[in-house]
This record gives sequence, structure tokens and C-alpha cells, in this order.
Amino acid sequence: MGPDFARFGDDVLSPAVFDWITDAERNLPYIRGSGRDAFGKLKSELVVTEGWRKLQDFGIQNGVIAVNYDTDHQQFSRLVQCVRLHLWEASCANTLCPAAMQDGAARLLQLHLANPKSQLDTVQRRVFQNAYDRLISRDPAKAWTSGQWMTERTGGSDVSQTETVATYSPLNASSATQLADAENNIPLGPWLINGFKWFSSATDSGMTILLAKTGPGKGLSAFFAPMRRYNPELLTATGKKGGYELNGVNISRMKNKLGTQSLPTAELELVGMRGWLVGEEGKGIQQISTILTVTRVHSTIASLGYLGRSLAIAKSYALVREIGIGKGRRLPLWKNPLHMRTLATITGEYHSMMLLTFFTIYVMGLEESRGKQRNVQSPLGSKLTPPDKHVTPLLRVLSSVHKAYCCENTISQLYGCMAALGGVGYLVNSETEHLNVARIFRDACVLAIWEGTTDVLSSDTLRALKHPALGKQSLDALDWFVKAAVDALSASAEAASVAKDWATLKKKLETQSQEALLAEARVIVFRIAEVLMAFLALVDVEINGGVESEAMTRRFLVKKSFTDDRNATSSEGLDVDTAIVYGNDTAGASNAAPKL
Repeated sequence: MGPDFARFGDDVLSPAVFDWITDAERNLPYIRGSGRDAFGKLKSELVVTEGWRKLQDFGIQNGVIAVNYDTDHQQFSRLVQCVRLHLWEASCANTLCPAAMQDGAARLLQLHLANPKSQLDTVQRRVFQNAYDRLISRDPAKAWTSGQWMTERTGGSDVSQTETVATYSPLNASSATQLADAENNIPLGPWLINGFKWFSSATDSGMTILLAKTGPGKGLSAFFAPMRRYNPELLTATGKKGGYELNGVNISRMKNKLGTQSLPTAELELVGMRGWLVGEEGKGIQQISTILTVTRVHSTIASLGYLGRSLAIAKSYALVREIGIGKGRRLPLWKNPLHMRTLATITGEYHSMMLLTFFTIYVMGLEESRGKQRNVQSPLGSKLTPPDKHVTPLLRVLSSVHKAYCCENTISQLYGCMAALGGVGYLVNSETEHLNVARIFRDACVLAIWEGTTDVLSSDTLRALKHPALGKQSLDALDWFVKAAVDALSASAEAASVAKDWATLKKKLETQSQEALLAEARVIVFRIAEVLMAFLALVDVEINGGVESEAMTRRFLVKKSFTDDRNATSSEGLDVDTAIVYGNDTAGASNAAPKL
């Protein structure tokens, strides 16, 4: 995989890609004619820039979603995919947002197509298979991205306030020829959907998964709906009949956002949209949770992809920038102890969050590949691979914890990278797009809000840990992880200290009520994340060593109050900081501290 990643890493930094980013950012999406035709009739037609389309096609052709489905890496498929996503994030101009929902929808449909209990009839199976094939296609002419419509004006993240209503109303014989896809003879669904979706970040997608009510007391249900339908009566400019139109969707207006401006986000009115029920009626939250597990990983990978790119820019800038140090003397910025300590601190935060995120992705890959894993594991995975009974309960917690912690904390680290360039970092450098940290910072801010704010995710995590039936399973899975890490680290005093911290936190979770803990939910979630990161870092050092990993781990343990050995970190100088930022080979750190 190494050469493939290297080639892809070069491709995402090509001049053409940066030109497409600039075009997508400068020529923003809009509704042609303000949503009406020349005669005042509603006609929603979204216009996106050529740069946006080129970037979207680039991702599809390079299989950033498809690789998880059409390439068999068993339990490592998600890891392989997410390395590619990490490289692509900062160059994609937000096209990976609809791609994230495309990935989630593909996973949901994949589960239904593979599950004999789904009870899909012949027609619905053909409809779902057609959509799934498009979602995992590498052909831009065929591929679909997907929407994920939950948010409404009444409730925001509180989907219980959903006002969209779906009514079972099969097409009659005279209208049964109405199709979503005339070429493949794919029919429209039997459910009629009406309502208003307040925040759609995939307005140019080929399909959507949405939540709607189906009747009093029935709860929320999930629906699949194509974004377009074939209308045999539609007239073209030449007078020919037949063409595609939106499937009962009116684009009310485009959203004006702080960041992600190239992303076509809109308010949508649904009037007679046709769709298909996904899963059982009234159990839409379970269906959407499958998508959320995927899209939350995408959110965190986006955050870290942004941080990785911004840190690379800051590191490169330090190599060429000089500063005055008095009496006419000048010093390269990378030899300035204060600046290097700042970059080393950011690098340490990035390193710890990468460990947490990619461990989460590894566990996610284990769940998705049940029954087809190979007996081949990474050195880290062989020590911390959970037994089958702990995989799902562990992922239930990790999917919220890693997103809440990383997306929140990445923002301050990105600001540090922007500041590391001084005034140049604050500029929106569209004329020098490869240095545009300001754009990256602006876009990253949404990731701590999208797919659940940090407070919402913290509340969800607490609810999962205190669930009367499943909470103990998740606590046991976390406890297994701690014990497995302690065993892997044998007589490590640092591991014992982290384990003691976990024991205190676990007792608190076991003995106090959910209501009593709610105000502390964010603190609890962040501490769980820090416990996980501390053990992952210690195991990484035990296996791989390296002066930079050892120093970052020491500093992490002190900073997060797991240990108080400040003397060990305060004696580390410029050589150690340079090793952390640029690698030990560049630093030549001769006075490195001993291995943990």
C-alpha cells in the first residue's frame, strides 16, 4: 500500500487540485433564477462550480469511498480508506462532506441487502441494490453521493421534534410508470413525504436518507429517496418530451455560513417526495445510528486531515523563515527554541488524537468485517484487539468519544498553526492555495458542531454508559481495554497511574445517576478519551520506541495530570522538540531521554 499512498499524497497536492479549490471557493453554489422559472413557476436548480465538480470526480475516481467496499482488506479496509481520506481532506474543498453521507448510506444499504431478516421484496431489493451500486461506484457518471436529512427548524439535534410526515400511498396503475431512473427501470417509492428540512449539506446528491413520522405514536422512521425522478411530460428547450426533475424537492434558499462555503447547503421543502421505507416503521433512529457511526469518523478524520496539512505548512514555513535576534543577527525559525516548543506541542496533540481516532477506526473495521478477518494484525492491534463480545459495546462509546474530543480540540491546534505563520497565516491565501491555513481553520470549525455538538455527544456517551441494559457492556469493554493495555505494559508505573485514574472514573460512573453526572458529561468524555490516548501512546512507545514518541508520551502524561514528573520534561531542549516536529533523523538528538 505504501507506493499507492505516496502517489495519492502527491496527487492531492497537484496544481490542478489547488486551482479547483480556488474555483470552488470563489464561485459559490447558487439557485438559478432564485428558484423560479421565467413564468414564476417553482423550479429549483442548483448550480455548482466546475472546480467543485472536478474535486468530487477526483475523489470518486480515486475510490475514497469505494475502497472500503470493493477492495478486500478484511478488518483493515476502514483503516486503508481513512488513510486516504486523511490525505485528501484538506484538498477536497468539502466534497468529502456529501461523500461521508454517501459512505454512511452505502453501509446502511449494504447491511439491509445482506441481512435475510430485512424482508425486502424483489422490487425493493432491486431499488436498494441499484442505489448501493451507485454509492460505491468509481465512475463519476454513475456514482451518487447522499444526503442525510434529520435537522428541522423545530428541534436541531433533537430529532424527536421532526415535523416531516410520510404517508403510505402506492402509485396507482396509471402512474406506476413513474420512475426514479428510466434507464434502469427503477420505480419511485410507495411513500409520499412532505415536510421541511432545515440543513441539507448534500443538495447536489443523487439520493438521501431522511427521518419522517408515519403516524401518531409510531415514532420516527427512516426513508431512502432518490433526489430526482423521470418525468415523461417534461419539455426540453427543443420541444422533446422526457427528462429528469427534482423528486418533490424545492430548494428554499442557500445557507450563508462562516466556513464550508463551497459546500451547497440549503433549506429544502418536501412536497410529494417519493421514497422507500428503510427497516421497520418507527425504528428510524437505529437506521440513522448506522450512518452516524460512519459520518462521525469522517468528521474526526476531516479535523485531523486539516490539522495534519496545517502542521505540515507550519513546519515547512519554519524551515525557510528567518527572524531577527538582535545586533544584526538572524536565526532560522526552526532553530528558535520557543517556536519549536510550540510546534512540538501541537505535534504531540496531533499524535495523541491520531492514535485515538485510528484505534476507533480499527475497532469499526472489526465490527464491519465479522466472519472474514484474517489472523494478521498490526503490532499494536495484536495487543489491543478486543474479543468479539467487546467490539460493538466498545465502538458504541468510541464513536462519540473520539469525535467529541478530537473535533473540539483540533480547532485550537489549527489556530496555533495559523499563528505560526504570523500575518501570512491569517490571510485567505487563495492566490497561493497550498498555504491557505485560514481557509482550513474556517472550515474545521463546523466539525465540532456537525453530527452532534460536543455537548450533545457527551450527553449521548453518558446515556450509553448509564443505559440499563447496555451500559454495563460498554463499561466492561472499556475496562477490558484498560486491563489489556496494563498487561501489555507489564510493570509500567505510568500504566498503573493511568489505570488508577480510570478506576476512579469507572466507580463514579457506576455509583452516580445519569442526572447527577450530566453537568460533568463533557469532563467525563474528555477524561475517557485521555485515558485511552495515554494507554495507546504507552503501548506505541513499548512497541516502536523512538525519541520523539517517548517525549510526546511523557509530556502528554504530565499535561493531562496522569503523572507529575515535570523535571523529566522541563530538561528536554531544542533537540528533542526538533525530533518531535521533524523526526529523529533530522534532529540528531544526542541528549534524548531514556525510553519510558
